[in-house]
Amino acid sequence: MQVEELLKPFPIKEFHPFPRAMLGPGAHELIGPEAKKLGFRKSLIMTSGLRGTNIVEKIAESMKWHGLDVVVYDEVESNPKDYNVMDAVKLYQENDCDSFVSIGGGSSHDACKGARISVAHDGRSVNEFEGFNQSENPKNPPHIAVSTTAGTGSETSWAYVITDTTTDPDNPHKYVAFDDTSVTTLAIDDPVLYYDCPVDYTAQCGFDVLAHASEPYVSRLNFAPSLGNALYAVKLTAENLRQAVWNGQDLAGREGMMYAQYIAAQAFNSGGLGIIHSISHAVSAFYDTHHGLNNAIALPRVWAFNMPTQYKRFAELAAAMGVDTYGMTDVQAAEAALAAAIRLLRDVGITERFVDVKKDTYSKNRLGEGPTKFYENAGVITGDDKDVDRITNHVLGDACTPGNAKECTFETVRPVVEHCMTGDLDDLLS
Repeated sequence: MQVEELLKPFPIKEFHPFPRAMLGPGAHELIGPEAKKLGFRKSLIMTSGLRGTNIVEKIAESMKWHGLDVVVYDEVESNPKDYNVMDAVKLYQENDCDSFVSIGGGSSHDACKGARISVAHDGRSVNEFEGFNQSENPKNPPHIAVSTTAGTGSETSWAYVITDTTTDPDNPHKYVAFDDTSVTTLAIDDPVLYYDCPVDYTAQCGFDVLAHASEPYVSRLNFAPSLGNALYAVKLTAENLRQAVWNGQDLAGREGMMYAQYIAAQAFNSGGLGIIHSISHAVSAFYDTHHGLNNAIALPRVWAFNMPTQYKRFAELAAAMGVDTYGMTDVQAAEAALAAAIRLLRDVGITERFVDVKKDTYSKNRLGEGPTKFYENAGVITGDDKDVDRITNHVLGDACTPGNAKECTFETVRPVVEHCMTGDLDDLLS
């Protein structure tokens, strides 16, 4: 069912599946016996490498100790590319693997989901499965997803995001695929694994959570089973993100964000997203910047854009974020929610405009080399008229856009994108 169909009057709304999950300190130590119980014999581990943490090595050794064979693909890039997926598929097939384990954040999990879909279809390009439930074979290899960040919730959702590098380098395409068959077999969330997550990534991933939670809460889908999780995930993020960022060894803060990211993903899984994510996808398509950072920059602008359609819902977000809304009108409380989000962004030290994102923080990829040279001429984010226009057009074609609280056209969305590029957040508060 397409998002556009869900928005028709009196729709039958669709609730998508979740995997079995193990959550809590020490959960990752159970991967060996759990994999064995699921019938794993030879697994392909997909990861970005997480070099310097010893997490991948520890999990691989645990699996080996339990009699399982492992093959490691440790070259998944941020904003995973189609070639990451297809390289892993080739390695899986060459080594006669029968299962997958992804270790990391959303990039590792998303690339692994795409690889499973491809393997189930005899190695067809992952790009053929863009869209909604495009896979034809309902059976694909089992998959355990082990999270090392509190962000995407990909370990529990039916979505995965891939950059298609076969497109025109001047008009790159990053897409969301939604597929019930991509849902993992087992999700493992262990806050102890978050201890090594750097300060900046912790903050940026936290705003991915806030986007995941707030967008379904105000979405036009208005899906009742998602609203409770969405609101509680906002509350958990507001209560725990600062502590998780600035005192990363604090178990309570890390565990709070673990639950926040998990239930926020369950909220958007059926409740939809909006143009916070569409803008993020567009900017990373052109510049390969971090998804959570993009969401953080876009979120206050999109909240301000959407607020006139959902003052009451935004007022409820304010209360969830700890604002004392007693005596406020819905409009006043909604504006207080926006102020609280900006305060949180500044408290955790996130860059406020795309033009201020430093080039050396962009993702490391191999697209500037070899035959593709996909990002060779990308340069730094300029925020000029051409930049704003092309990103706006990408936003309008994104699968997350139809669920946005407010109707989106080029004329209405372009100023939002432009403000993300060069605007001052204080302007939103005046």
